[in-house]
Amino acid sequence: MQVQPESGCLIDPHGRHIRKLRVSLLDACNFRCFYCMPLETSFMPVTQLLTPGEIERICKSLVHLGIERIRVTGGEPTLRKDFEEIMSRLGKLPLDQLGVTSNGLRLKGHLEHLWSIGCHNLNFSLDSLQEERFERITFSKGFRTVLDTILAARSMGFNVKINTLLLKGKNDDEILDFVRFSAQEGIEVRFLELMKIGIASNGQKGLFMSADEAIDIISKRELLIPEEVELDSTSTAFRAESGARIGFIASESRPFCGHCSRLRLTADGQLRSCLMAPGGCSIRRVPEEHLKEVVCQVIAQKPMERNPSTLTRMNQIGG
Repeated sequence: MQVQPESGCLIDPHGRHIRKLRVSLLDACNFRCFYCMPLETSFMPVTQLLTPGEIERICKSLVHLGIERIRVTGGEPTLRKDFEEIMSRLGKLPLDQLGVTSNGLRLKGHLEHLWSIGCHNLNFSLDSLQEERFERITFSKGFRTVLDTILAARSMGFNVKINTLLLKGKNDDEILDFVRFSAQEGIEVRFLELMKIGIASNGQKGLFMSADEAIDIISKRELLIPEEVELDSTSTAFRAESGARIGFIASESRPFCGHCSRLRLTADGQLRSCLMAPGGCSIRRVPEEHLKEVVCQVIAQKPMERNPSTLTRMNQIGG
């Protein structure tokens, strides 16, 4: 039976309808992408992570308040031994959309389960189509496994998107390769700007490349036809004459705070109003009868203008 959301709570003081939730299962990752975290690092103790029951209880309450879409992230979410149990619990909630963002290295064995529970939206982080360069960026092997998983998911009917971080001097010579890949494989590729988050909070010394620069490179070879997107979409979308579907998430050069509809739940139960916010509020042990009040307080703190940077690492917030 469809749960009727409570009205009013998830409308912030600026009139934004908060309807999306990012749920981080853990901060650990099996990649060491140089722009995200140092090679030698430590992660949250397993005992500190929300349990499957806690995740279900919190998400169920937030859905009752008005959340419509949930995307599960990490770190790398498939590193949780109880990943399928968590996804099964979330799959029972009355959502418009359930998705996962993953690096793809361990996801292939979970595809049938995800499909069976109604999780049909998968985003893969992939910054290079060249095996050696992939290994240099991620400090990990497994390029072929990741690519095979992406293609397997597409063949099964998943709504697959690839997220590619623009890195000047590192992978910007592959922009057109990704466009061709999109056209050939029928998979949307979204180019992301490097954000001033965590280890990249100083701008990574010349690595930043704007969406406009990438659009200029593509436009010299292809006619990009704008496509309509939802008002609260983080991405602008285009279709190329070749059939490629291309998106741009220009978080730095074109902040979209004014239409942001997202909350974030960290792996230890902090509810955050914004990726760049300095902190959040723990809702792990908030009694059900007080949860609405706390959630509304968090939403009321949601900024209309973007904070310039945060020292908190992306994997600790939920990418």
